[in-house]
Amino acid sequence: MLDTKFDELMEFPASFPFKVVGDASDTLQDRVVAVVQGLAPGDYAPSTKASSKGTYYSVTIRVTVTSKEQIEKLYTQLAELEGVKRVL
Repeated sequence: MLDTKFDELMEFPASFPFKVVGDASDTLQDRVVAVVQGLAPGDYAPSTKASSKGTYYSVTIRVTVTSKEQIEKLYTQLAELEGVKRVL
């Protein structure tokens, strides 16, 4: 598990942005939403941008989180998606 200090820096529940950077794929946004839905069900409207050369996509999604542990699980599970390079 990650050793973060989100519980010291934030009050919950809170709106928290995640940016997932991965290989350009038409399914990246759907896979990101599926992970988020599994841990924080809700209605999401993520935005996707392509890199200047079109090699990578970044998906930004704002999630209402309820705990430090939930944030850590989201980071971990999003990072495990195929083709994902970074989760910010």
